[in-house]
Amino acid sequence: MNQHPSKSANIPQPIRSDGAGNVDNGPRDILRDLQNPDMFVPPVTDNGLVPNLRFSFSDTHMQLNHGGWSREITVRELPIATTLAGVNMSLTPGGVRELHWHQQAEWAYMLLGRARITAVDQNGRNFIADVGPGDLWYFPPGIPHSIQGLEEGCEFLLVFDDGSFSDLNTLSISDWFAHTPKEVLSANFGVPESDFQSIPDKQVYIYQDTVPGLINSQAVESPYGPIPLSFKHQLLAQPPLKTSGGSVRIVDSSNFPISTTVAAALVEIEPGGMRELHWHPNNDEWQYYLSGQGRMTVFAGDGAARTFDYRAGDVGYVPFAFGHYVQNTGTESLWFLEMFKSDRFQDVSLNQWMALTPHQLVESNLNVSPDFISKLQKVKHPVVKYPQHWEQKR
Repeated sequence: MNQHPSKSANIPQPIRSDGAGNVDNGPRDILRDLQNPDMFVPPVTDNGLVPNLRFSFSDTHMQLNHGGWSREITVRELPIATTLAGVNMSLTPGGVRELHWHQQAEWAYMLLGRARITAVDQNGRNFIADVGPGDLWYFPPGIPHSIQGLEEGCEFLLVFDDGSFSDLNTLSISDWFAHTPKEVLSANFGVPESDFQSIPDKQVYIYQDTVPGLINSQAVESPYGPIPLSFKHQLLAQPPLKTSGGSVRIVDSSNFPISTTVAAALVEIEPGGMRELHWHPNNDEWQYYLSGQGRMTVFAGDGAARTFDYRAGDVGYVPFAFGHYVQNTGTESLWFLEMFKSDRFQDVSLNQWMALTPHQLVESNLNVSPDFISKLQKVKHPVVKYPQHWEQKR
């Protein structure tokens, strides 16, 4: 006979250490409760009405095609996320995300494997490049492009600067051909209608092809030359900003000039580390968790705050100017991306703000001692390490 849930020491119960709560003996998803300990038993500091700020790609619809798959998180899945939408996509070796373009800008981060990307701008200047783990690309709105998996296939994250975007509702070359009379295609290209007898009758989206040859074998010379600003950026080649609790790499239009609508930071939080108390003064934050596990508390003002737990494959969201921090709750480094609909990355450090404000004013506002004030940091430390006695309590 199965043990009753309330009798097992390994099954969490919604009872806080201060005694608040009661056992849950009813129907429940125990695995979900284990994954969300800070929602199941919120910290005593959580309060008020804060909307859901977490959604997992594991809870989304999978679009399966010969050649790969895709899934997305938009305002339909996470209604608060109005500024950006994300697509997680995988392509087989030779798998192709067909020739297409968007009304939105496309920013991408390569997760696994390698891919070949192509694009042509409005002046007929073309771009062909291979990308691998940690590389980015950015295609401005309306720029036609393609993605193809190389020998080992690939997986990547696509981010679009509109929360209502859907990758299944884009502008594709096969879809346009399928909905254009063949006599029009014949007139446009100056070839017989018979040349179009085998074109697809609907959008192809993702399809299987052979693995392309070396990049030089696919070179196409444009009479107008190459594009002036590269669509590719090697984020992991950037030297990180190292701090006591981890590292940060920032990418925006200052070092990736073509990326004018999406700015980002790749954050590493080591065990015992925390992304410091801060907020962003320019736009909402859309997060993607790459590895590890952590928790984030978001402060919304007027006595409202809520804590969420995150792990690899989750998306987090922080509304504009809301205060927040992210803690590593695991035994390995927590890696995640912070992304913004902006041309520049900006954040305000609570520690730095207080350090650069008249000391007497801070002391009287918070009723803290001069000794505390003397320890404030005038220089930002984006990722900090817990004091030793905090680590022992975890």
